[in-house]
Amino acid sequence: MSSSKRILLVDDDEDDRETFLEIVSELDPSAVLVTAINGADGFEKLSTFDVLPDVIFLDLNMPIMNGTEFLRKIKTVGKLKNVQIVILSTSSDEWAIKEVRELGAKDFVTKPAKFKDWRAALQRFI
Repeated sequence: MSSSKRILLVDDDEDDRETFLEIVSELDPSAVLVTAINGADGFEKLSTFDVLPDVIFLDLNMPIMNGTEFLRKIKTVGKLKNVQIVILSTSSDEWAIKEVRELGAKDFVTKPAKFKDWRAALQRFI
């Protein structure tokens, strides 16, 4: 029997968090989703997990600790180094995409405007 997929979403935009939750609920109702409002909050929540998430979805532009800072920090922690990280951003800047891939992000998804496009973009990861 397989266990439920564990997901951490780190995003400061409340509407995006709600949309993400709705999509995950549709794609995998058994998934366990934890949300954080910035990188510092996400890192703090990671430290309380008994089991690491299967995937972290990470926004880039956030206050306090942005996505790039979070990505740099997580890659320095032994047990967190290999957690799959997918960047979700409104940006499609080629330099930013190159930078986060070099820092260890598995993939980069530009946040779509329409719900069905969001769903399609996330389906391959959930």
